[in-house]
Amino acid sequence: FKTLEIRSRKARERERGNRGTANCRGSTRRVLNSSGRFFPHSLKMKHWALFLLLAIGCYVWQIEAEFFTSIGQMTDLIYVEKDLVKSLKEYIKAEENKLTEIKSWAEKLDQLTHTSTSDPEGYLGHPVNAYKLMKRLNTDWLKLESLVLQQTSDVFIANLSIQRENFPTDEDESGAAKALLRLQDTYRLDSESISKGRLPGAQHEGTLSVEDCFELGKIAYSDSDYYHTVLWMQQTLKQLEEGEASPITQAEALDYLSYSVYQMGDIHRAVDLTKRLIAIDPTHVRAKTNLHYFKKSLEEEVKSDQTRDEEFYQSQSKKKVYMQPENYLTERDSYEALCRGEGIKMTTQRQRKLFCRYHNNNKHPRLIIAPLKEEDEWDSPHIVRYYEMLSDAEIGKIKELAKPVLARATVRDPKTGVLTVANYRVSKSAWLADDEDPVVSRVNQRIGDVTGLEMETAELLQVANYGVGGQYEPHFDFSRKEEPDAFRELGTGNRLATMLNYMSDVPAGGATVFPDFGAAIYPKKGTAIFWYNLFKSGEGDYRTRHAACPVLVGSKWVSNKWIHERGQEFKRPCGLTEVD
Repeated sequence: FKTLEIRSRKARERERGNRGTANCRGSTRRVLNSSGRFFPHSLKMKHWALFLLLAIGCYVWQIEAEFFTSIGQMTDLIYVEKDLVKSLKEYIKAEENKLTEIKSWAEKLDQLTHTSTSDPEGYLGHPVNAYKLMKRLNTDWLKLESLVLQQTSDVFIANLSIQRENFPTDEDESGAAKALLRLQDTYRLDSESISKGRLPGAQHEGTLSVEDCFELGKIAYSDSDYYHTVLWMQQTLKQLEEGEASPITQAEALDYLSYSVYQMGDIHRAVDLTKRLIAIDPTHVRAKTNLHYFKKSLEEEVKSDQTRDEEFYQSQSKKKVYMQPENYLTERDSYEALCRGEGIKMTTQRQRKLFCRYHNNNKHPRLIIAPLKEEDEWDSPHIVRYYEMLSDAEIGKIKELAKPVLARATVRDPKTGVLTVANYRVSKSAWLADDEDPVVSRVNQRIGDVTGLEMETAELLQVANYGVGGQYEPHFDFSRKEEPDAFRELGTGNRLATMLNYMSDVPAGGATVFPDFGAAIYPKKGTAIFWYNLFKSGEGDYRTRHAACPVLVGSKWVSNKWIHERGQEFKRPCGLTEVD
């Protein structure tokens, strides 16, 4: 079939390092025996000047050695020199074209960076812009480097070499691409909407070119994700058919598309697409091989259909089959539906139980004069939201403290107890202690005042920022019975409660959802939501399994405080039953 792979940056660098160099003797023979141009078209521009100098040096050596003895032979050098002048003019023209191309690139990037730096978080809040930033720094700037290297520019290359240490990697580009695919699935977005940048709440434009769509399809293909490969190769073809200029050809897109469609089981369409590919490129050897195989597979499928149907019905008649109800949803389906605002189980009857009030925590001294606004978000389990929990100044300070120490967020492996990164948690986090700044200490104290719980045994304030498509799939905050050692090193018991502070508004996506009972709570800057993870008996409340939906547009900042059991014995005493 076909072996298609995405070249890594290292491979491209190796490719640049392995370009051949000319040898003086061979170059001289080529010039003396050639009636055409001195340099073949395949030589890179960066080597032209080197060839020129080497060739002239070789000519001088040859003339001194034997050309001066023959005018007839020397006349040949007249034509060689003419050819050299012609090549030199072509080199100058190529250099001018190169500078024109570099100038065009600089003007485009100057306009783009002017827009992006005016509102960095807002600009990157659009997932297409975030993906294209990864792609530009990981791929496009290297193409520019290759262009500049054709005639070395020491200052630029030295600066680029230094800056490259801080560039995104292939993993970053791939991760941003996969985030777009994740958003596409979760929010049921069609490829056209993403490509044209038509996303809800987006303040900045962000579109995908043919090359961008093609690269997304290739990244999906490299993961054997044929479903998304089909979607993005179809979008590539659509934009090509609409007349968008691109070095990508329809044949290239059809090559991926036909095989991916075959892998998804649609052999009829795979045959049609492969015929279309051969019509465009009759010399495509792999397409001809694939077409033969697809037709053979199609014949075998037709022959086996009847046999398979008979065997299926016979097997079903021998045993009772329990079908899932039509409205059955897996947890993931339920989670993604809630992220889209579907399946929220907020009924009129439940709404009647929800109230808002001023909260002073039984006349706490620091809350008597300035009580907080408290609003019920859910009745059972009880989830409340506090308004004006954090001021804009406090949020700004916490972000400032966290940014330099943000690192990929981790999860605890339930089997080993070791913290590790996971694909289902896509964010960066930092931990802030009380003594790092008075603002941190003040926020922690406020959480203690509002909840009435002991903060001495609570974990440090965790600050998290979700990137493009950032999410945290359904999880528990507390440790289950199968994880007895999860918090043993802390010596403070299990996570009793969670206070989640929202430190930014999110134009689209980013909700906190509870799949078990169908709640979706949306971020509001400066507010915080609070719930208990454990019953008063110390048993875990499994209904509190929750998730952070992928951020579709915007930048989501949160901070959370996990409050532990120890020290709460008299502040939240045991109830009379296991589920009080």
